[in-house]
Amino acid sequence: MSKYEQISNEMRKRVQEGEYPSDQPIPDEKSLSKEFDCSRMTMKKALDILVAEGLLYRKRGHGTFIVKSAIQHNLVNVTDRENLGLTGLLQDKDIESEIIRFNVLFPTEKVAEHLSIDHNTPVYHIIRLRNVENEPFVIEETFMPTNIIGGINEEVLHSSIYNHITHTLGLTIGGSHRKIRADKPNELDQTYLGCATDDPVLEVEQVAYLNTGIPFEYSFSRHRYDKFVFTTVNIRR
Repeated sequence: MSKYEQISNEMRKRVQEGEYPSDQPIPDEKSLSKEFDCSRMTMKKALDILVAEGLLYRKRGHGTFIVKSAIQHNLVNVTDRENLGLTGLLQDKDIESEIIRFNVLFPTEKVAEHLSIDHNTPVYHIIRLRNVENEPFVIEETFMPTNIIGGINEEVLHSSIYNHITHTLGLTIGGSHRKIRADKPNELDQTYLGCATDDPVLEVEQVAYLNTGIPFEYSFSRHRYDKFVFTTVNIRR
């Protein structure tokens, strides 16, 4: 991990933990670069990441400020630029995974098309409930080709699949394409998320790909409406 990414992670943590007041600018780049023992350019690149995520914004002549809506402590804020997985988003929280289904099968036509594989390539089929601080937050249904993402077992599923991909397999996640839609709760939502029959559910359909452009995940994540907010960042250049 580069120096500016390390600094960005630390600054993100500080902002989310309320180390800086939300009604005042954060320390300027000169002060921060001295604190982190880095160049002004490195500091700028680190802050640029948080600006792109919608966590900070710059006001010319006044400094860099925190986006207050992005630090609501009762909601998980997911931006359209993040590919961290739930564990990466909530590093300071106790996250547990309950395996609802885990098997290997041949993909349907739709799954094969989204993963750019043929029908004879086996895929992992995973359904997990993700609990945060003992509360159900999201149900994830995931398909991954076994020839690209190997070694998934119950130990991996009880921790972080994305950590397994990046640290154990040494692969680099490039990005994702997402479709976000509202839906009515299905039987799994009612059973595992505790949704009432009239509660809305936020479903995210995603195809994630490596930095080589190869798709490695086709998934559906069904979120409790009262636990998440999704932020789209539009930067005018």
